[in-house]
Amino acid sequence: MNDLLKGRGTQSRVSNDFLKSEIVTDNIEGIDEQILLERPKTELFYESPNKVVNRVTSPDVGMEYSLNPYQGCEHGCIYCYARKTHEYWGFNLGLDFESKIVVKKNAAELLEKHLLQTSWKAKPIILSGNTDCYQPIEKKLKITRSLLRVFQKYQHPVGIITKNSLVTRDIDILKPLAEKGLAKVVISITTLDEKLRQAMEPRTASAAKRLQTVKELTQAGIPVIIMNAPIIPGLNHHEIPKIIKAAADHGALGAGYTTVRLNGKIANIFEDWLEVHYSDRKEKVMNQIKAMHDGHANDSEFGRRMRGEGNIALAIEKLFKISAGKYFKDRKSPPWNLSAFRKGGNYTLF
Repeated sequence: MNDLLKGRGTQSRVSNDFLKSEIVTDNIEGIDEQILLERPKTELFYESPNKVVNRVTSPDVGMEYSLNPYQGCEHGCIYCYARKTHEYWGFNLGLDFESKIVVKKNAAELLEKHLLQTSWKAKPIILSGNTDCYQPIEKKLKITRSLLRVFQKYQHPVGIITKNSLVTRDIDILKPLAEKGLAKVVISITTLDEKLRQAMEPRTASAAKRLQTVKELTQAGIPVIIMNAPIIPGLNHHEIPKIIKAAADHGALGAGYTTVRLNGKIANIFEDWLEVHYSDRKEKVMNQIKAMHDGHANDSEFGRRMRGEGNIALAIEKLFKISAGKYFKDRKSPPWNLSAFRKGGNYTLF
């Protein structure tokens, strides 16, 4: 355990399926220089894309448009489905995903350009949907904050999904937006077990900090729901009632959930992680995950992939519904305001 890379979810780089050849260090005999990066530091790669607002075609993710200011994520969550997308950038879904962060430096400019299109009609745009818009590097770069300034300027609805308490930094922008029905925040809470959180989500805020974040946002009048996600049978499924109750006690208006699915080689690094941290239950956890996905670690079928099927998935669904019904009774998130949007920005002649 002493040899583990602290602050990293995975301990390996994993080959990229899209690359024909790669530099590897599997056999280091005869190598004169030490080229193994034992403690990889976070590297930033600045990108200038042509657009940043993406239409979401998946019917089961609960959003129509998303915007991701960063690709890759320092949080290092071992289960993260977004790891697979890092291969499209020429990196691997292991350590590269956690340490090589693609930064869309012109995101705010491109968002404004998008909102000014004559054909655009206001619909909620969600930050992020893929990787966390409040991951640690945001504290320095403030790209997410610059995006919120654009949403504020045009009075456009924006949603946020995060597991980082840094979102409270931007209450000064989110509060006036929320007062007009233009802002909502989703806080992801996977576990209340700090030992599990540190191993599974090494660079995220603690559960206690996330619950405090729910409270601070709620007290500022910003609608908050929580996502109990992903639920992993054999690891955190038994925590559902406690997580739902804690979220409700701190002011959340509702909750959602997904079960874990492990795309491609994410299953490999997740199994390796289990072997390191929870070897005594590795087989049980993997077998239960596969039981929810027709014998596989992953499921790509819309409508089923997020929740799974079978007895284990059904038990999770029932436990969640009972808990949510008990603690969120008579609570609901307010509707979006789609009528405040103005292409002219804050200053108009009328």
